[in-house]
Amino acid sequence: MTQASQEQNPLLAPWTGPFGAPPFDLVKAEQFRPAFDTALAEQSAEIAAIADSTEPPTFANVIEALERSGRALERVSLVFFNLTNTDTDDTLDAIERDIAPLLSRHRSAIYQNEKLFRKVEALHTQRDALGLSDEQKRVIERYFVTFKRAGAGLPQDARTRLAAIGERLAALGTQFSQNVLADEKSFTLVLESEADLIGLPESLVAAAAAAAVERDLPGKYVITLSRSSVEPFLQFSARRDLREKAFRAWAARGEGGGATDNRAIAAETVKLRAERARLMGFETYADFQLSDTMAKTPQAALDLLHKVWEPARLQALAEEAALQKMVADEGGNFEIAPWDWRYYAERRRKAEFDLDESELKPYMQLDKMIEAVFYTANRLFGLDFIERHDIPLYNKDTRAWTVRREGKDIALFLGDYYARSSKRSGAWMSNFREQYKIDGGSLPIVVNCLNFAPPAPGEACLLSFDDARTLFHEFGHGLHGMLSDVTYPMISGTNVARDFVEFPSQLYEHWLDRPEILRKFAVHHKTGEPMPEPLLERLLSTRLFNQGFATVEFTASALVDLDLHLAAESKDIDIAAFEAEELARLGMPKGIVMRHRMPHFQHIFSGDGYSAGYYSYMWSEILDADGFDAFEEKGDIFDSETAKKLHDFVYSAGYSRAPDEAYEAFRGRAPTPEPLLRKRGLLAPSNS
Repeated sequence: MTQASQEQNPLLAPWTGPFGAPPFDLVKAEQFRPAFDTALAEQSAEIAAIADSTEPPTFANVIEALERSGRALERVSLVFFNLTNTDTDDTLDAIERDIAPLLSRHRSAIYQNEKLFRKVEALHTQRDALGLSDEQKRVIERYFVTFKRAGAGLPQDARTRLAAIGERLAALGTQFSQNVLADEKSFTLVLESEADLIGLPESLVAAAAAAAVERDLPGKYVITLSRSSVEPFLQFSARRDLREKAFRAWAARGEGGGATDNRAIAAETVKLRAERARLMGFETYADFQLSDTMAKTPQAALDLLHKVWEPARLQALAEEAALQKMVADEGGNFEIAPWDWRYYAERRRKAEFDLDESELKPYMQLDKMIEAVFYTANRLFGLDFIERHDIPLYNKDTRAWTVRREGKDIALFLGDYYARSSKRSGAWMSNFREQYKIDGGSLPIVVNCLNFAPPAPGEACLLSFDDARTLFHEFGHGLHGMLSDVTYPMISGTNVARDFVEFPSQLYEHWLDRPEILRKFAVHHKTGEPMPEPLLERLLSTRLFNQGFATVEFTASALVDLDLHLAAESKDIDIAAFEAEELARLGMPKGIVMRHRMPHFQHIFSGDGYSAGYYSYMWSEILDADGFDAFEEKGDIFDSETAKKLHDFVYSAGYSRAPDEAYEAFRGRAPTPEPLLRKRGLLAPSNS
């Protein structure tokens, strides 16, 4: 790149600020497209040089050269796509629609380059005779698999068609995501009178008032389609008519019939994926996707899901009957509907366990829960977190911490915790920079993004217990990125099999509901008093409450995802009708809907990440439930020997070994499913 382009565009210039973080204070939206153009051209030249070299292929001149290529493109891409997810605007959205298919075309040009593939193939064939380390051999294996899964080695016409499919899918995934965000931004439920607020806890009323002020509606209250706003409203509002209005809007995202309707996008996506799979020699897209996972086959994933589905369904039906009885006892003349379940379940929990969420929330303040995740990381892995105020960040609510171990910096951690209209819904972990050791090394910059309702000015942000669990979950992903200790970017951090990547995050959740953590960090946001022991005991006694509902809404989503991608033919699918037919076949309880309905199921349609792979959460749950037993068997949830194995073979190891090997190295054996069933309350009682 030229000196002039570096000086004019901060995305391309060296980042010399604190921790080498992106210069967010200097970056402007209009600088991204020229930065992409320059970085794409730069990597194209680097790839051509590797492919066209007449030198015999070696690990250094092929694999390490590939690992060094595209540094500028990676830098620009990570900043750009993190911003489009967290702080987007019309300019960034337009650039994303243009650049997504170009990036897909660029990737195809690399991984379908026949000269380059033949060099990788030669090294893969000879890898055991080249005197390489285990990590180097693993990197060759992953490159070989990546080339093959992109179509390398296929006839030219097949490669050309695969590249075209990739471009179109990239465009469709971008539009799908933008449509969901547009629907979420366009809806507000405005509450105006005291009658509209009946049943709502003080913390939700305050958050709704703050949301109204943000939308120039002072004196009113606004419920949005952010999960942190709409779920507690459904949980507490005594107004059935308002619950129905909010729920229907939430469930109908991406299905409004206008410019943001995602049904045709999803149908075309499924059709193209099926065609891609056949070009790759697989019967279905699900077969293609799972061939490079722990599960290996769709049938293995289906076997797990069906093992859980029937007992969960029966439990959910029993829960539904209990809720229906509450309605009848109160003289209600209606069947429990999806907008009723959370409300009556909360009341049932209060009746049966003398516990409700509004009683817990004052003890679940965000700042103390952040302290809790840091404390747990310190006890397990010796990490210290020092907040930074000298790093320019992309949003005023984002925070930064240097992560240190034994006085040495190992990562920069960013926390972006609040919902806003420019941010997509949900919760996730991402990188602004990945860890690697070659060429002097790179320390990771990791971000956790959540969507908690912002508090009123001067007030504490209070979380539900599920919110706090999500915080721990995403921080588990964050640790997977921050603790990464590998040489090569290809296998760094969370670049692992999809049904293994959730293991470190779901495992970390277990520390939240341990009395040792709650006694220390669940303190009242006003008085500082710890959660009373009777309340703590009641909280822990409800671990299995409503698990039929939670398991059914997830498992239904995973089953429909797999069944959708097991379609062998390239045909147009009415995804809403497909969803309804599948749920009827499964016997879905009437009062529950899928956790993510098809028209807004971003996990599987906003890119390929979890497509035919939403089951991964439950697959990883086998590992996390069994894995936490390793600590409990030692009688110490911070057992140092177990924590060291967890660190060495999981959190720091990236993709340096196959996931099943990594798990067995940590646990000493393969996992068993019984802890998962016990954790969800689905294990059949013993006859003994």
